[in-house]
Amino acid sequence: MKHTSGRSKVSLVVAYYKNIPVLDLIFKALADQSCGDFEVIVAEDDCSVETKAFIQARTSQLPFPVKHIYQQKDDGFRKNEMLNRSISVAEADLMVFLDGDCIPHRHFIKEYLKNATEGVALFGRRVMLSQPLTQKLIQTKDLNLLSMSSLLFSGTGRLRDALYLPFVNRKKKEGIWGCNWGILRKHLVEVNGFDEDYIRAGVGEDVDIEWRLLSKGLKVQSMKHKAIVYHTYHKPNYSQDEVNINYRLMEEKQRAGNLYCLNGLEKQQ
Repeated sequence: MKHTSGRSKVSLVVAYYKNIPVLDLIFKALADQSCGDFEVIVAEDDCSVETKAFIQARTSQLPFPVKHIYQQKDDGFRKNEMLNRSISVAEADLMVFLDGDCIPHRHFIKEYLKNATEGVALFGRRVMLSQPLTQKLIQTKDLNLLSMSSLLFSGTGRLRDALYLPFVNRKKKEGIWGCNWGILRKHLVEVNGFDEDYIRAGVGEDVDIEWRLLSKGLKVQSMKHKAIVYHTYHKPNYSQDEVNINYRLMEEKQRAGNLYCLNGLEKQQ
């Protein structure tokens, strides 16, 4: 299936690392979106030949354009660098961020587009799929397994976050998670994007940029029960010690007051 030409209204960034089976499910879920006016940027923190071949083979079958950017080599955690490169190649005014282990609800794009507002960062939450359900999804590629009736007795965590209630407005109780959030591109440019000094997972791709955006006067708005993603099961791939190192780094940056990060988007342009 070929996508229509023209500028997309949403640039969806999929932060990806070595997970072709779930990327396949993400593509399938995106092909079934209720709003089709978006482009996809696969931001690969690696340079996998297998992933490149998979994306090339799938692109012509998808109803949306796909851009694939990747590292020259697997050089450790460089997610923030890839997110900045995504900003540089994005065509839409609205950017939405999704992790490569999360499958979006069919109204995911529609809700971000409907709720996008100048001066506001939108953030959603994730449903935590069990290991057996994740394995079954990968084996069958049946997205009907993500229905509430299927999730009820599957061992899924954060089940309440799977409720799609688009007319319910939630007050902010939590902040941005890097796996599910959106913002106008210009606001990312105003803080020089993501800080590439963070070379460990956690904090840099969400807590740090939220602090800088809020300090610039932006507000955050919950998309809970609107923008839903289903997090596939996997073992933890980073430690609390690494997160603590990042928090200490952020505290140093807060004391310095560099809202426009010194190692960010600007060098990508």
